[in-house]
This record gives sequence, C-alpha cells and structure tokens, in this order.
Amino acid sequence: MPERRFDIQWPNGNEESCYSPSSIISDYLTAGESYPLKDFVELAERSLNEASERVRAKYGYACSSAMDQLYKIKQSSTQFDQDPDALVIVKRIY
Repeated sequence: MPERRFDIQWPNGNEESCYSPSSIISDYLTAGESYPLKDFVELAERSLNEASERVRAKYGYACSSAMDQLYKIKQSSTQFDQDPDALVIVKRIY
C-alpha cells in the first residue's frame, strides 16, 4: 500500500505537507488544481477514510495517521469558513 504525501496551500498562503497511507489520494485530488475549501475538505475526508479502510482490510485496524491528518485538515480549514471564495491548492502529490 504505497503511502503518499500531498502538499497543499491554504487560502492565506501557508503551505502544509499532508499524509495519506494510500495512493488513493490521487483518485480524489490532482496536483496543480485549486479546490473550493468545502470541496477540498470533503474530498480529503472521503480519500483519507477510504485509505484508512484499505489499511483495515490489509492489517485488521484503521490507520490512525490518516484520521489524525483528516482532523488536522478539518481544524485548519475552520479559519477560512467565512470566506466564500477560499481556495486550497494541491501543490504536489508524491
């Protein structure tokens, strides 16, 4: 199960390196694309939940690192909730 990192840029310009335990992240997000904040959070949630379930299927337990990353994304996103034009850029997936 090839893990992946994906670098994002928040609407305020801050960049963050994120973790996925599976390459499934590439099925949901595309490097170089900008996503409305709500869409980004929803796609990250779906992909990280699916990645965690892949870990569960293979090893018998969910991936706590994927859930930690999802929590961090959700927490960070709240500071931009009031901006209807907020975009998150996926800088790269590797």
